[in-house]
Amino acid sequence: MSSASAATSVGKSAGNPAGNNLDDYQTLFQLAPVSLWLEDFSAVREYFAQLRKEGVTDLRAHLRADPRQAAQCSALIRVIDVNQRTLELFRAADLDDLVANLDTVFRDDMLDQHVEELGQLWDGGNRFASQTVNYALDGERLDIQLEATVLPGHEDTWERVLLSIRDITPRMRTERELRRSEQYALGLFEHSPVSLWVEDFSAVKVLLDEVRGAGITDFRTFLNVHPDFVSRCMQEIRVLDVNQQTLQMFGADSKQALLSRLGDVFRDDMRIHFAEQLIDLWHEKLWQQREVINYALDGRAVDVFMQWSVFPGREADWDQVLVSLTDITARKKAEAYVEFLGKHDVLTKLYNRAYYEDELARLGRKGPWPVSVVAVDLNGLKVVNDQFGHADGDGLLRRTGEVLKKAVGEQACVARIGGDEFMILLPGRDERGAATVVEQIGKVVELNNQFYPGTRLSLSIGHATCLQGDRLNEVVKLADSRMYQAKRDYYTTLANERRRD
Repeated sequence: MSSASAATSVGKSAGNPAGNNLDDYQTLFQLAPVSLWLEDFSAVREYFAQLRKEGVTDLRAHLRADPRQAAQCSALIRVIDVNQRTLELFRAADLDDLVANLDTVFRDDMLDQHVEELGQLWDGGNRFASQTVNYALDGERLDIQLEATVLPGHEDTWERVLLSIRDITPRMRTERELRRSEQYALGLFEHSPVSLWVEDFSAVKVLLDEVRGAGITDFRTFLNVHPDFVSRCMQEIRVLDVNQQTLQMFGADSKQALLSRLGDVFRDDMRIHFAEQLIDLWHEKLWQQREVINYALDGRAVDVFMQWSVFPGREADWDQVLVSLTDITARKKAEAYVEFLGKHDVLTKLYNRAYYEDELARLGRKGPWPVSVVAVDLNGLKVVNDQFGHADGDGLLRRTGEVLKKAVGEQACVARIGGDEFMILLPGRDERGAATVVEQIGKVVELNNQFYPGTRLSLSIGHATCLQGDRLNEVVKLADSRMYQAKRDYYTTLANERRRD
């Protein structure tokens, strides 16, 4: 059928008499701002009738089972006419050029959607619509919105079907780019190497505004008077989302498991840090960072470096806040160990000489008085090192540390100040108190020797007490002198025993 006859059909179906109106409708068809196709689906209708005779009831399943059937059905459609916008959209020189290259236009991922279009006609409808893909003759992929209707007067034959195609490629490209951006952002969030939390602080802001509205100006003092306000604010924080690193850091199997036990995560020592965070928020500091303590679901403390920021555009209500937590537990342990090494002897785990001298100077200035000093020396260390090796000698030193720590306790300064020399500072202990400590050391030494076979542990001890007004350094020398006298007595006794033997 020619273009003129097609236009005549359109005109008559619209109820218009022949004449100039036909030219008007043809002009409207050609100049329409959307792509228009006039097609003949009569062969498709006949094909459907044949399939029904063969017992086909589900056209969609039938065509998808054999893609060649779908292509065959599509080939039965005859293009009668297209408008100028169609030629421009598909980069065709004219109708013949377009028809000759329909296999370029209709291919690949549009065929599955085409089955759905045919299925709408199979179901008894006189129209169909879809969002699908076509291709321009130069190969460009076109996302299109297609709507088709059987023209009035042709419902029994489908000889005239009018299709409109809107090019939605720019919109779909934008949507795809938006989805890619969202997936990229989601990927960054979910797979970030640090723990990320999206939280809602809007209820916290309401509470702070209520306090401000009550005339409070010194918020720190307010928190000191009302410590329960900190707990209340913590309870009002709503966690919107967390990432995978968060689950791993806090030992949670799923987001639901973590979010259902937030009370186990935010507790105890964290309240102190959160109080400082509230004070910063009171002063409108909407970006913060600090070291805090959280707790994993198995109860272990997790030291974290927290960075907290209100999302841009959410400054008015704080309903979206991003919190990043970097696990610094290993670093804090390393720092604690370095600090421990700075104050302690590695072998015995007692305080070292540097800490002892600092503590001695502090007690010499401030007391509390009296201050007793106990000097201790390990007997026979050189002999053990020479005869059995330094490993055995180190064993004796470790045993000495165990004995002194057990006998004296944690409240006093017990230090190894040299190879086999130890000092004990007893603030607030008089002469009798020092003698009691020395007696307790002797008992623990005897008990220790029962559990360690081989070389017996032996200590020479001297003690002295400094009263207020005396020089503590002089008392240390006196304790040392008494210890050396005890050491001489020990070796004299040992030599006499050997002569008798």
